[in-house]
Amino acid sequence: MPAQTPVASTLVVRTRAELAAALGGPARGVRGVVMTMGALHRGHATLIREARRRADQVIVTIFVNPLQFGPGEDLDRYPRTFDADLDVCRREGADIVYAPSAVHDPAPLVTLSAGPLGGILEGASRPGHFDGMLTLVGTLFHLVRPDVAFFGRKDAQQLVCIRRMVADLAFPLEVVGVPTVRDDDGLALSSRNAYLDAGQRRSALALVRSLTAGAARATEGPTAVLAAAREVLAMEAGVDLDYLTLANPSDLGPVAEGPALLLVAARVGTTRLIDNIDLVLAGASRPAAVFAHDGYQGV
Repeated sequence: MPAQTPVASTLVVRTRAELAAALGGPARGVRGVVMTMGALHRGHATLIREARRRADQVIVTIFVNPLQFGPGEDLDRYPRTFDADLDVCRREGADIVYAPSAVHDPAPLVTLSAGPLGGILEGASRPGHFDGMLTLVGTLFHLVRPDVAFFGRKDAQQLVCIRRMVADLAFPLEVVGVPTVRDDDGLALSSRNAYLDAGQRRSALALVRSLTAGAARATEGPTAVLAAAREVLAMEAGVDLDYLTLANPSDLGPVAEGPALLLVAARVGTTRLIDNIDLVLAGASRPAAVFAHDGYQGV
């Protein structure tokens, strides 16, 4: 396993040609990639750190992808903090930062589709979002040619879509899901948390409390899990619930027992937040358990 040591310098490249020149021929050892839209926080730093631990060469991409933003979404106000982002990349040992002004110029006529996975949950509220995300991710996979790609588990549907794309379209790489990073109060780290004022942040904590309450009822089956989680959310007037559901971790389909994702999405003020937790729903002969993969045990 590669040693986890900072690199001497981080090379910034802006164009496809510069990226190709920086990468050279086939990777010497394991090449890892972390794809971001910038505004990097401790969650992104954890992704880069895990890539540094597992890969010999680490590439971080920074690009706010217009293909995954719909009308009225926050493309224009999405935070752009490149200098601070570069500091994070340097500190965590990224070898190359690819930060283009555009990845597709002009806009692509041929795009990837998330299929049925793109029309449910987040996709129901954000039509075309996952098609745009997969089109960018697939393009970057071709440009970077990684052996391993690292994505956060907080964006659970995104991770499922990427894993299915890699499997279904035979991309020659491994996708690693990295545990969610949370603040001390339990709120999952997100660039959009910066939009919350103090009162809204307190309201937002109802999301993680609902997941914890639901997971605690896993021994009693899906109905009890959802009822417990929904009760917590109903007590918080500042949360406008979009969805709360249990889903199969591999295809987001219905699940009655065994491994499951409990997912929630809601608006707090004008900010849309998502969160999830892994759990195991108990069947007649199956004990229940919660996967505390993110190290969070409740507030």
